[in-house]
Amino acid sequence: MLTENQILFEDNHIIIINKKAGQLVQGDKTGDISLLDEVKSYIKQKYSKPGNVFAGLVHRIDRPTSGIVIFAKTSKALTRLTEMIKKREIKKTYWAVVKKNEIPETQRLVHYLKKNEKNNKAIIFNSSSAQSGSKEAILTYKIIKKSDHYLLLEIDLETGRHHQIRAQLSAIKCPIKGDLKYGADRSNSDGSIHLLARKIEFIHPIKKEKIVLKAPVPENDNLWKSFEN
Repeated sequence: MLTENQILFEDNHIIIINKKAGQLVQGDKTGDISLLDEVKSYIKQKYSKPGNVFAGLVHRIDRPTSGIVIFAKTSKALTRLTEMIKKREIKKTYWAVVKKNEIPETQRLVHYLKKNEKNNKAIIFNSSSAQSGSKEAILTYKIIKKSDHYLLLEIDLETGRHHQIRAQLSAIKCPIKGDLKYGADRSNSDGSIHLLARKIEFIHPIKKEKIVLKAPVPENDNLWKSFEN
C-alpha cells in the first residue's frame, strides 16, 4: 500500500514516489498490485474523485530496485514528460552498492545490450557488430565510498536500456549486491538489490520551475545506512 511518506513531491500535474524494493511499478503477468494502481487509488481517495482516475507512468525502474518514479496526474503533463525522457531532459542519478573490485575511481562505460525475452535478461556486447539488434548503453560511474567488501557507486545514465546498470556493472566484475541474475554471490533476504534511483533533476513541464529531488536510502538496511552516513 502506498504510504504518505513515500510521496516526495505532489502538485496538480505530477506525483513523484519513492518506490520500495519489491514494489511492481506497472502491472505484469504476476497480477500483483502495481505502484501505478496504488497511485490511482491514492488520488481517488485523497481528492474524493468519482469514476476512473487518471495517472500516467512516465518511466520505470526494476522491481527489486528502490527509489524515484515519476507519475503524471494529467494527460498534458504525461505527454510533455514522456517527450522530456526521450530528449534526455530528465537527469537521473543512481546509487549502487557493488562487489569490491579494482576499478578506476571514475569511468564511462559503453556497451551494447540486447534483451533476452526468455529469461528477462540483458545480454551484453562490446560492439554493435557483435549482435544485430543490440542497442548502445552508456553510463558514467564514480566511486563515492568504500567498505571492506563493497563500493558505493554514483551513476549517471546517458541511455535508458533494459537492466542497463545491472548488466554494465556485472560486465566490469562489480555485480550489484543481491543481484543473482547478474552475478552476485548471494541474494538479499528481502529479494531486493542494492540499486537506488537516488536523485532526479528536471524542469517542471507546466510550471517551468526546476525540480531536484533525492530519495532516502531504504530503511532498516544497515549497509545502506552506513554508506549514507
